[in-house]
Amino acid sequence: MKLIVLDRDGVINEDSANYIKTVEEWKAIPGSMEAIARLNRGGFRVVVATNQSGISRGLFDLETLCAMHQKMHKEASIVGGHIDGIFFLPHAPEDKCECRKPKPGLFKEIQARMSSRLEGVPVVGDSLRDLQAGASQGCLPFRGKNRQRPCKPLKSTRQNSPKAPWCSTT
Repeated sequence: MKLIVLDRDGVINEDSANYIKTVEEWKAIPGSMEAIARLNRGGFRVVVATNQSGISRGLFDLETLCAMHQKMHKEASIVGGHIDGIFFLPHAPEDKCECRKPKPGLFKEIQARMSSRLEGVPVVGDSLRDLQAGASQGCLPFRGKNRQRPCKPLKSTRQNSPKAPWCSTT
C-alpha cells in the first residue's frame, strides 16, 4: 500500500491562531474527510503528523487531544475513510526538540513505526515547516489550503526539489 502524510490543523480541520483547544473547536474543513476516504479507496494509508504545542502551553491536555482525534476518526469513518496513524508531539518551539516540525524527528518516527521508507511519499501541509520536515526525509511536499496563511511559491534551492510546490507564509 502507498502512504501519505497529512498535517492536521489547516489541512484536515480548521486552524486558529488561538489553537484548537476543545473537541467543539475541532471542525473538519469541508471535504477533508471525503478526501481521506478517496485516498483510502485509492490504496493509500493515511497518517497525520501534527505539532500540538498547546499541551506544553497548558491550553489543553492529552485527554482532550485524544478526544479530538477520536472525533476525527469518527468523522472519517462516517464517509468511508480511515486514518492509519496519528503522530503528534506536545512540545513548544522553545523546547528545541528534534521532533517538532520543521525538524525531522516526527517523520523519522513515522518511517520507523509504519515500516515504510518515506522517499517519494506525499506530504500535505499548510505551512513551510510541514513541508520542510517531510522533505528532510525525502517526501514529496504539497501545499494544502490554509485560509489564514495563504502560501506563495518559493524559488527552488539545492535542498528542495524544483518540482516541489514549496510555499512561504511571509
